Amino acid sequence: MAVHSLLSVVAAIVVLVVMVHPHRAASASSRGRFGVKSVDQGDIAVTGLCTSATIMHAGYKCQEYHVVTDDGYIISMSRFPQGRNGEGVGSNKQPVLLQHGLLVDGMTWMLNSANESLAFILADNGYDVWISNTRGTRFSRRHLSLDPAYKEFWDWTWDDLVTDELSATIDFVFKQTGQKLHYVGHSLGTLTALAGFSEGNQVDKVKSAAMLSPIAYVSHITTALGNLAAKAFVGEITDLLGIAEFNPFGAPVSIFLKALCANPGVDCYDLITEMTGQNCCLNTSTVDLFLKNEPQSTATKNLVHIAQTIRYGKLAKFDYGSARSNMEHYGQPTPPIYNMSNIPKDLPLFLSYGGKDKLSDVKDVQILLDSLRFHDVDKLDIQFVKEFAHADFIMGVTANNIVYNQMMAFFRNHQ
Repeated sequence: MAVHSLLSVVAAIVVLVVMVHPHRAASASSRGRFGVKSVDQGDIAVTGLCTSATIMHAGYKCQEYHVVTDDGYIISMSRFPQGRNGEGVGSNKQPVLLQHGLLVDGMTWMLNSANESLAFILADNGYDVWISNTRGTRFSRRHLSLDPAYKEFWDWTWDDLVTDELSATIDFVFKQTGQKLHYVGHSLGTLTALAGFSEGNQVDKVKSAAMLSPIAYVSHITTALGNLAAKAFVGEITDLLGIAEFNPFGAPVSIFLKALCANPGVDCYDLITEMTGQNCCLNTSTVDLFLKNEPQSTATKNLVHIAQTIRYGKLAKFDYGSARSNMEHYGQPTPPIYNMSNIPKDLPLFLSYGGKDKLSDVKDVQILLDSLRFHDVDKLDIQFVKEFAHADFIMGVTANNIVYNQMMAFFRNHQ
């Protein structure tokens, strides 16, 4: 990194230290309580995606649920049990679980019109649609004992999404419906699923999995802002800052991003393009709706873990920074590797990736595909969309005809 780039990052860090709110460093003994210990698995939620105007005006029946993970997080899940205006009513419908990406929530599956948004399309085609909202996002900011105003709530990385959240959501849908489910992930939602499946996590409850803009290996990431952020997100530095919640709307994070955007080669005028690549097929109204609903918070520690994945060029569990600390957590001096070749060879996989994607780069997808080279041929469906970038797969107005139709055909072939 150039000297002036380092200075910009250091300047941002200095400002961040000054602006850290004192309550962030509160001890565990003084952290707040929610008083929600009585929440049961599957309790009907009061608020969630179903309360949004987008859904309420679309004519879809929508249900909200609470799902409690083994580590105590209360996850909001929304369900479309039938299509528009009651279409497709019936029992024994095939469940599909949608898992969103980083810094967004489940609303990203519903930003376009009903015939262009995946959640609505699946419901109208007779699927029982479930949408999960990752911990820390607006509808999943609750825990059995921890308060999001304190750092203990944010002590997690995508490792915890793999071991606890993925397990809880898949298991919940399976038990509610009595059926194996189709899984659809985008971006981080593919990383957690691929890592989980490589360790045999809930594979017996999954009928097939569709990975849109698959993220596993990210050593060839081409976004300048992403690379710079990866170099800046050093675990020791963020620990000193004490900023546990990475809130894109918060003043400290805003200042940090401005410092990154001031670096040569980084153009933040169009932040979506800068981060995801030149998306071909987004319309203005969709982007406006996206910006009204997103981005969402995540754990700073989670971003540190993602930065480690970029810097080290390997898919591994969180690195605690020293052989001693890693030994305490893993019983070995280095973090364990997620081996993609361990994904069961008979698990039907649909992978769709784009030629202009800056996050799910073609070279990195090829590394993933190479690790799947012994996968059963009739269980692996690969789609390459030359003109698509990262956001086109969930917000593109042509995604239905290009990607979703092929994905649903894949589902039908693996019923």
